Amino acid sequence: MDVLVELSGAIDAVCAAEPARLADRESIQDLHRQLERLHAATTRASAAFEAGGTWEADGARSAAAWLATRVRSALPAARRRLRLGRALRHMPHVEAAWLAGEIDATHVAALAEARTPPSTDCFGRDEAMLVGQAARLSHRRFSRALAYWCQRADPDGTEQRASAELDARRLHLSESFGGTRVLDGVFDPIGGAVLEGALRPVEAELFAADWAEARARVGEGVCAADLARTPAQRRADAMVELARRAGAMAPGARLPEPLFCVFVGYETFAGRICELANGTVVTPGSLRPWLGEAWVERVVFDGPDRIKNIGVRRRLFTGATRRAVEVRDRECFHEFCERRADECEIDHVQPYSVGGLTVEDNGRLACRYHNRLRHRRS
Repeated sequence: MDVLVELSGAIDAVCAAEPARLADRESIQDLHRQLERLHAATTRASAAFEAGGTWEADGARSAAAWLATRVRSALPAARRRLRLGRALRHMPHVEAAWLAGEIDATHVAALAEARTPPSTDCFGRDEAMLVGQAARLSHRRFSRALAYWCQRADPDGTEQRASAELDARRLHLSESFGGTRVLDGVFDPIGGAVLEGALRPVEAELFAADWAEARARVGEGVCAADLARTPAQRRADAMVELARRAGAMAPGARLPEPLFCVFVGYETFAGRICELANGTVVTPGSLRPWLGEAWVERVVFDGPDRIKNIGVRRRLFTGATRRAVEVRDRECFHEFCERRADECEIDHVQPYSVGGLTVEDNGRLACRYHNRLRHRRS
């Protein structure tokens, strides 16, 4: 076809260009947008090819098998492409946005998965809004917003899927012929977060020890390559250390109790919040087994209990003021960062050095990198 000849010529010109000519921010964005447009057109055409049935003339058992053979792609990838193409027939706004390069294949896959039989009518009503969110938000924030939409559109289905995730939890510790152990497991979101919350501080302790040892050995120019252990090795050692500490716990000792935050009066995409500190959206039903042993923290913004005027001339955010900023922001303020609250510091919006107060309204979460980057530039 003439259009494919023209496309091939345009791609040849792009490939022949010096990489430096396409390495500016605007060109990189446009290249990715054009790539997604081509991906969308290819997916739509592949679905039409499947519906046409011409692949049967070559003796292929399916269109996916034909694609996997002729274009030398993995069979699961060919199946995913055709599945997305079939889904596009029922999602006109999604199709138009993908063809325009406003969203990518991962957005389309997530939206197609959200369109279940019970939520079909709601999806038809809200499709344009969901596409707008996909085009505007980062992937992480869009995934969070879409999860809340699914909870409202199909509450029973989302609770059933959450229950299935819990039922699918497993852990295998196998011994090899050489005596080493192979650990493999799957955890539900809450159980996994509990495990991660215990593991990360121990891993941080080991990192600090590795860094101190490397600095003593190498000097001030120490870098990650000088550390005695890789991140994977530190995680393995942290797991062993957790087991050692568990063995040292006195019989009958009181176990740490989980803390859940209940947000009130917080306007969100779906009008509700039910998520872990790491940003993972969970269903209300999945919290039920934990509530008997959990502490509940009530946080009300813009109400009579608003936290304010605590230590306004203190240099650092501490106590309730710090906690208020953490639960309000939950992530680093910078556009290109999604570090969560427990990995961030509290930065003054108006610098303390020029009179900025240490109050909730003048605080924001900032990871160490972006906190220091801001002050290096100022």
